[in-house]
Amino acid sequence: MTGFSSNLDRQDMDIRTELLVVGGGLAGFAAALTAAEAGLDVVVLEKQPETGGSSAMSGGCLAFAGTDIQRSHGIEDSSDLLFKDLREVGQFENDEALVRAYADEQLATYEWLKDCGAEFNSIIEAASGQSVPRAHTVDPADLVRQLAARAKATGKVKLIASARATRLLHGNAERRVVAAAVEHEGSCITVSGSRAVLLASGGFCRNAKLVHRFAPQYDAAIFIGGDGNEGDGLRMAWALGADFRDMAYIKGTYGKHPTDEANQHSCLAVYKGAIAVNQNGKRYVDESLSYKLLGDACMLQPYSTTYQILDQNILESGDNRVRIMDFERRLDEGLFIQADSLEALAEKIEIPADALIQTVARYNHFVDQGVDDDFGRKRLVHRHGSLRRIERAPFYAYPSTAVVFGTYCGLCVDASMRVIDVFGQPISGLLAAGEVVGGLHGAAYMTGSALGKAAIFGRIAGRTASREAAR
Repeated sequence: MTGFSSNLDRQDMDIRTELLVVGGGLAGFAAALTAAEAGLDVVVLEKQPETGGSSAMSGGCLAFAGTDIQRSHGIEDSSDLLFKDLREVGQFENDEALVRAYADEQLATYEWLKDCGAEFNSIIEAASGQSVPRAHTVDPADLVRQLAARAKATGKVKLIASARATRLLHGNAERRVVAAAVEHEGSCITVSGSRAVLLASGGFCRNAKLVHRFAPQYDAAIFIGGDGNEGDGLRMAWALGADFRDMAYIKGTYGKHPTDEANQHSCLAVYKGAIAVNQNGKRYVDESLSYKLLGDACMLQPYSTTYQILDQNILESGDNRVRIMDFERRLDEGLFIQADSLEALAEKIEIPADALIQTVARYNHFVDQGVDDDFGRKRLVHRHGSLRRIERAPFYAYPSTAVVFGTYCGLCVDASMRVIDVFGQPISGLLAAGEVVGGLHGAAYMTGSALGKAAIFGRIAGRTASREAAR
């Protein structure tokens, strides 16, 4: 994907560098480029033959506030409002210091990404956990390629692909992390980092045993993520006494079509005004909640599958340039079920017609009176947007379940991205960034904060490594 050479001199089984980065996704390359720009030599290890990981497979949304794109649409946003929303959507279970670091660094990171060649869509949407539209979209695979190309151009960064880190190594009385044991092309090598070792190895959605250990309620969910996301970084740091954050809040994302194998992304018509109904034709949740909480609610419904119900007006409010709002494209692909009446729609999706008709009528009454007496929904999403009636034929249903794209929890870190042990002390020489890090999201999730934290926390980690004294 990146064009780096991964060939090693087979006579050199020990590689020395200043910063060792484990993981070639957005967080890894953001850190590598930042450190290289500060003058450090960097080695990036990528477990897979190609770089990108879950970053490249994502929906491409990053949560930024106060940008030029927002201003061009007359959207007023700020770091303080972003901070407030992140804390609220996380139900204050997240680490305030990490949330503050995200908010303080996000706008500069946005500008840095643009300087690196990132091309953000001019369309901006409000999505999970956002009080104003702030989902800035890019081609995520291209974003990783851009950073990797910039890193390569510095002449300071070397990529070793098909290289799996298996153990962290420490080398003195202080048990400072100094290197990683690595499997590469059938050989075992040691790669050391004199400044730091950075874990940017992603989550563990591809490790069924770990998922079951921390979130057995999602055993039946769909799992989509980078093939290498097996929790290697988490387990290596765990072996050294690293503490965890947010493990109780592993959640799936609502809106994944249960049989569609062509689209890896959820469809969030609920954030444009649709309602969610179960197999009995009844609403069961406030649809404006974070789609992680919607995922929890969906998993409790019969067959863990529900339907997003919408009308023509809501369908037309989508935008095919935003993956989670590309309603027309999915209609063309046959994923929406369409009918000229609610009764006919209910027949097609095999739910009680009288129940669906009553549910929609009751919801429309709530929209008119401005109070949702059943679930308290007030907005389209979080604190943004006025509710919409479902009234204009044709009507549509989108079958939806929960999908685990990422684990959104992991290692405890401080605001400098130093990994913290179970006694509250930094593990000397060990940093972490990206999905392997816990503490930012808390109990739920804001759209764009996963890719956002990969870029933001990767940059912070790169700066921290550049300040570390060489051993």
